[in-house]
Amino acid sequence: MPLGTLDRTPPPFFKQGPSAFTRLLVFSALAFFLMVADTRLRLTQPLRAVIATVLHPVQRVLLAPVEAVQVANEYLQGVHRAREKEEAAQRQLIAQADRLARLELLERENQRLRSLLELRPAVKSATQAAEVLYDAPDPYTRKVIIDRGATHGVARGSPVIDEHGVLGQVTRVYPLTSEVTLLTDKDAVIPVLNARTLIRGLAYGDPANEGLELRFMATNADVQEGDLLSTSGVDGIYPPGVAVAKVHKVDRRADSAFAKITLKPVASMASARQVLVVRPVSEQLPPRPSAETEAADGGGAGRRKGGPKP
Repeated sequence: MPLGTLDRTPPPFFKQGPSAFTRLLVFSALAFFLMVADTRLRLTQPLRAVIATVLHPVQRVLLAPVEAVQVANEYLQGVHRAREKEEAAQRQLIAQADRLARLELLERENQRLRSLLELRPAVKSATQAAEVLYDAPDPYTRKVIIDRGATHGVARGSPVIDEHGVLGQVTRVYPLTSEVTLLTDKDAVIPVLNARTLIRGLAYGDPANEGLELRFMATNADVQEGDLLSTSGVDGIYPPGVAVAKVHKVDRRADSAFAKITLKPVASMASARQVLVVRPVSEQLPPRPSAETEAADGGGAGRRKGGPKP
């Protein structure tokens, strides 16, 4: 094969263009020119605007997962904060509800105490305030337990009243507590006086009707529905003039000489809390003079009447 026919050009791998230094100079000068032109003439500003406009949807698509994660994180944090605020609001609401309940209870107690203070001047007897603790455990009686006993000076037979009227009578006294038999008990009896007609009578407890019954009143007795009955004071226990009950119903039966008169107590038998324990009237009366004193007074009166002895 003749040597002239051989291809003497080097392969592409061995071809060399401008030198590296030349390329550095060219690209450095181009970069410097573009920087100067962009600074002075702002030639690349429209190009940047076009590129930014074209790439904006791509940026939004790429930012969507990041924004979704941020929104989800903010949502979870917001839910957590909302739950914490809800729990705090519930605790505050419970505290306010408890405070409101105690406030309402105190307001009711204040009203009862004010009523008792208004009733106190009408009761011309020594009194002391007490509170009803609980009902007696016997289901066949109408009795309550108060927080005053023998150590507080409570005596057996002491009347007990609330802001409306007579509640009952102390029947048992313990060192720190006392048992009060309500007027609606089957064994309770209280002498009463009709405030309208001034007729006296006896009111007996009627537990079946949660009230009282005015017994042994004649059929033609002047008793009307709505009449107010108060204590008569003749028994030496209850002070006179304290409200007891109102006439609820009068049944004048032809087959009986006595009328059946049903009474409704004015005191709060089932809901009384603050009460007054009244000292029995008989214990506040002055002591009766002894026989020797009466004889001496009688002899002195006789001597004064007959004149001096010779």
